[in-house]
Amino acid sequence: MKRYDICGLGNAIVDIFLQVDESEFVAMGYERGTMRLVEIEDQKTLLNRFAKGNHELQLVSGGSVANSIIAASQLGAQGAYIGCVGDDRYGLHYVDEFKDLRIHMGNPVIVGESTGTCVAVITPDAERTMRTCLGVASHLSDKHVDEERIAQSTWLFIEGYMFANPNTGQHAIRKSIEIAKKHGTKVAVTCSEQFVPQVFGDAFRDALKDTDLLFCNGPESLAVTGKENTSDAFVALKEIVPHCVLTDGPNGAFVRFEGQEAHVPAFACQPKDLTGAGDMFAGAFLFGITHGYDAAIAARGANFLCSKVISQIGARLQDDAVSLWREALEETRATDVGG
Repeated sequence: MKRYDICGLGNAIVDIFLQVDESEFVAMGYERGTMRLVEIEDQKTLLNRFAKGNHELQLVSGGSVANSIIAASQLGAQGAYIGCVGDDRYGLHYVDEFKDLRIHMGNPVIVGESTGTCVAVITPDAERTMRTCLGVASHLSDKHVDEERIAQSTWLFIEGYMFANPNTGQHAIRKSIEIAKKHGTKVAVTCSEQFVPQVFGDAFRDALKDTDLLFCNGPESLAVTGKENTSDAFVALKEIVPHCVLTDGPNGAFVRFEGQEAHVPAFACQPKDLTGAGDMFAGAFLFGITHGYDAAIAARGANFLCSKVISQIGARLQDDAVSLWREALEETRATDVGG
């Protein structure tokens, strides 16, 4: 019996929510709705500008795969995580919050370094304009990979963004997969974004040779397979990975897992913020398959939680996840979720 259900490997990022009025946003000179990578000094300048005065900076620990581990833990999974933070206020916040979430991080603090941050500037029109500084998160390499946590996990879950760091992240991925195979830990990978298989395709496809389960959305599935539509991509993925989940927004999710194939419809909702939808799906699905639910039911529950997280601001579910999961299962009893 393993200690953890899932161990995540990814960029540890603190999301910082900053609400501004229209005039303040105009003064920033940002293009509305964009996401840009910035250097540490630029991020510090932005944060210092609003740290004093009437603006409350709301801090939420995350990162793509970290959000999935949090989602799974909210549902009752035992989670672990491998990532790097600095010894600044954001890193200490990250460590404290993961302790509260009962997710085992080991000793992720690197002295003298700056924690990765993503400032989400929220304007009155509900638009989010993001400035991300990876900081020490991008330093995560093979030397930070903890064999014990991976060995004691049923699943290792790798963040696609890690492939974008050839000198560090790709080494961490290779070592973590090697450890997983040594200890009988199953490997799941998420594309993270379409550019990952497009730009870092060689390393990505090499990792897929040892991957048990791939998570991707529609555009990502096309990038992995070279197909022109998601239906063809889902078929083609059968030749690339043993198991896969292809999420397609309002069109639901296509699932192939342990001999079962299903199309699971999405739940209708009024989206406010699509950030974190894929992270929530992956975390909830991994919770489901590690807790005795078949793949279609796990995907149904994951879709329901996705509909809830995109109906709020922020990637972390604010309502009680366990109650929502039960609600999804009750709906499922009256609905055919088979493919």
